[in-house]
Amino acid sequence: MRFDGKVALVTGGAKGIGRATAEAFSREGASVVIADIDDVAGAMVAAALPRARYVHTDVARITDAERAVRQTVDAFGGLDILFSNAGIQVYGKIEDVTEEHVERAMGINFKGHVWMCKYAVPQMRARGGGAIVCTSSIQALATQTMVPVYAASKAATLALVKGIAMDYALENIRVNAILPASVDTPMLRNAAKAISPDGADELIAQWGRMHPIGRVITMDEVARLVLFLCSDDAAAITGGEYIIDGGLMARLPLVMPD
Repeated sequence: MRFDGKVALVTGGAKGIGRATAEAFSREGASVVIADIDDVAGAMVAAALPRARYVHTDVARITDAERAVRQTVDAFGGLDILFSNAGIQVYGKIEDVTEEHVERAMGINFKGHVWMCKYAVPQMRARGGGAIVCTSSIQALATQTMVPVYAASKAATLALVKGIAMDYALENIRVNAILPASVDTPMLRNAAKAISPDGADELIAQWGRMHPIGRVITMDEVARLVLFLCSDDAAAITGGEYIIDGGLMARLPLVMPD
């Protein structure tokens, strides 16, 4: 019960990593607000938890971010933890991207963190401190093909996290980033189905074999990392970027024969 009496706000909390993390916070005693654009799924997640609310939130909109934080405080009396996790995957070479493509990707994957942190920080200050975790990606460090805008949005998140962490370190507000590789989420499965409608499971298994651990990461494994970073066990950790990739970034493509 590390989070008994704490209040956590999770964006992108209706599905995937966000849902797994919201449920994990709840199991450890936190009151949880699910912020998402999927009203049906978000409401279902909140209804299944003992102390939870759902609030419709498009994190790219500053007014939605302000409302999500305000409704969290109204419902539970304050805010201690923000898991700023909402994101989208976008594909395309730079010559093919459109203005709408760039605005939406940067709006959700980068501006979403800006707006959520903008309104979360004052509420955490009022509680004497807090913890923020923003979801980036290993593609902030090294990318596949066809994702220049996505990779840029994730790299910008790392710089933002470091800057916010330095501004509020003396106020006991800690800010960190997580950088997952392939995680078995609805987003990953949708991408696999788009590439191979009849062979999505095998394609995901193939992606998993690219990771040194031989599989993709689970949502619960990512949730455990987020909870650690938000817990008192991580009291001296801020401004960091934490890779959870099954060893992928440590591997060189050269494989020596046995």
